[in-house]
Amino acid sequence: MEIEPTVLLAYAIIWTIFYALLSKHIAKLSRDKWVEYVKSEESDDVLVEALQAVIEEIEDRMHDKLEDFKASFFGSLGAASKKLDQATGQGAIKALTKDNPVMGFLADYMMKRGGIDALQGQNTGDQPKQQPGTTGKLGLK
Repeated sequence: MEIEPTVLLAYAIIWTIFYALLSKHIAKLSRDKWVEYVKSEESDDVLVEALQAVIEEIEDRMHDKLEDFKASFFGSLGAASKKLDQATGQGAIKALTKDNPVMGFLADYMMKRGGIDALQGQNTGDQPKQQPGTTGKLGLK
């Protein structure tokens, strides 16, 4: 049995048209079912359940990163505070006045209000402060 080329071509055209229509119909049905499923409450539970391992990994990593940041931040803050105490002499002043509460209170007050320079005997009043230059152009320099 031989099939003529024209008949074979006709079969190929018919099957191509049928397949194109069928595939579009199947794709439309599939898309509609998928959209319906995604909008349902069931899909939320399934999605969270499927991604639970990823969510836990993200939480663990964020917790570790926050702990590292906290240790780094407070460690550098403590080191900076210690350097500032050494540079200004506040640590020595606090150590000298720890036995006398009145002197400790007075030293603390002067460090906060008068600046550390008042306790160290440095007079900053002799140094002229720079005044901003003014012009007659409505406050523009």
